[in-house]
Amino acid sequence: MANISNLPIPDSLPADGLSRWRQFAPFSPVSRERFRQLCKIGRAPQPIRLGIRCTMYSNRELHRWLADPINYRADYK
Repeated sequence: MANISNLPIPDSLPADGLSRWRQFAPFSPVSRERFRQLCKIGRAPQPIRLGIRCTMYSNRELHRWLADPINYRADYK
């Protein structure tokens, strides 16, 4: 199995699909903890829990947030 720290960082975030924080972090203007706080108050994309230790984020929502982080509001479904 490849060591995660040795994997190359992509040039851009894919438009569709799901990403973990580690995949999204190079594009985020805030720290992981600040992003978590923003998620809690609905000012950042809501996490998708795939298990106890696996949290993903929708790439479409991440792109929406990156385009306008100040005015972003999470769509609760």
